[in-house]
Amino acid sequence: MEIGKLQQTEITGEMKKAYLDYAMSVIVSRALPDVRDGLKPVHRRILFAMDELGIHHTSKYSKSAKIVGEVMGKYHPHGDMPIYDALVRLAQDFSMRYPLIDGQGNFGSLDGDPPAAMRYTEARLAGITSEMLQDLDKNTVEFEENFDATLKEPLYLPAKLPNLLLMGSEGIAVGMATKIPPHNLGEVINAVTYLIDKTKITREPEFSLSSEVTVDELMEYIKGPDFPTAGAIYDIAEIKNVYATGKGRIIIRGKAEIEDIGQGKSAIVITELPYQVNKALLVARIAELAKEKKIEGITDLRDESDRHGIRVVVELKRDSTPRKILNNLYKQTALQTVFPANIVALVDRTPLTLNLKTILEEYLKHRYIVVKRRSEFELEQAKARLHILEGLKIAVDNLDAVINTIRKSKDQEDAKQNLITKFKLSEIQAVAILDLQLRRLAALERQKIEDEYEMVKETIAYLEDLLAHPEKILKVIKDELENLKKRFADERRTKVYKGTKSSFL
Repeated sequence: MEIGKLQQTEITGEMKKAYLDYAMSVIVSRALPDVRDGLKPVHRRILFAMDELGIHHTSKYSKSAKIVGEVMGKYHPHGDMPIYDALVRLAQDFSMRYPLIDGQGNFGSLDGDPPAAMRYTEARLAGITSEMLQDLDKNTVEFEENFDATLKEPLYLPAKLPNLLLMGSEGIAVGMATKIPPHNLGEVINAVTYLIDKTKITREPEFSLSSEVTVDELMEYIKGPDFPTAGAIYDIAEIKNVYATGKGRIIIRGKAEIEDIGQGKSAIVITELPYQVNKALLVARIAELAKEKKIEGITDLRDESDRHGIRVVVELKRDSTPRKILNNLYKQTALQTVFPANIVALVDRTPLTLNLKTILEEYLKHRYIVVKRRSEFELEQAKARLHILEGLKIAVDNLDAVINTIRKSKDQEDAKQNLITKFKLSEIQAVAILDLQLRRLAALERQKIEDEYEMVKETIAYLEDLLAHPEKILKVIKDELENLKKRFADERRTKVYKGTKSSFL
């Protein structure tokens, strides 16, 4: 008995095709962020699921296990721990420059302590995350079916924030990887605003946004990465290379100062760490070097860190040379590290290595499309509302005749047809009149209908004018960014040095 269908195929060709399919699945569906919203699929699904559950920054906290179950059951067909690990990172203020999730409970620490199990922690969306999800219900983004084709999920978020640079990202795909450092919101918005001012709109032969802005010009606004754990970065030439090519090595140092502790003794006090450095392992490494006498002159080592901040004290002998010991700490421990930047993201679902200008241009194109689609949606809604208001206006202008027509009708359907015939209304308008509550027939309520009618007409005129002038859409984007800057921008944490020992920029 024959079961199924046998097909002859060359094994090398089949293996090559299967491997490429697998590789692209990992690249597009797991490991790399989208340039438009800066999110990997798992992050996007977590935020979308929390939004759908109504767990916003104004809501009460919800169990992390509930969120993970929702994401896994509806959108992300993988294990619960990868989902929870992604959720935890979005809530860690030492991993995220601007956390997208507000966590309550143990979400890990700089010492490498693991987070508590998901049944013990709670979470809700952070205030800034509403700017990532805003207008999701206004036909602004594309949706696709989830893994079992029972629900729809967004391919990307409206993302009013230039999130790829703000959040940073790290991931290993098949044959490629990404490692993007986080940045300061105020600086990135200033750079995008400058780009908008220099952008030219071309309508022929096809619509496009373009500018002749250089990376050097953008670096007048974006000085370099801004890490949540502060520290200092060095070598402006290498930072420029990262922004120009999408690849490079950025030197990061923690903040360490030499203090006089009395009795002729000094101490090195560490108050800031390089990004992603484990404090407990750093302290253990310093202790190991002192014990093995690879660094001499250390008499005591204490970790005095608390909820107010980091403070690691390295006490020194009276006759030691503090500056020499500090240089050895930079050289032999993670107090100085290298961040190997490799800015790879998906552009139209294709992995590309991106420079700073391309990232900002792609973000601007994305926001242009979102604002345009939002305006088209709102225009359609406004026109539909105006149509109903025109019907209600006819009703209140001919109140006695309308009431008399309804009173003489046999039933609701007959009343609807009589209204359509007598007053030349559409079916939608007739239904709206029949649904009109008696209290809305009072004089003040009738005036409200008139006022709303005029307001909707003004809204339609504004939206039609906006859609007819692309430069005005850019102005809307610029105004929205300025509002974000006022609400969420803060001071740069990471100091930037021109060279290895020169003054601050």
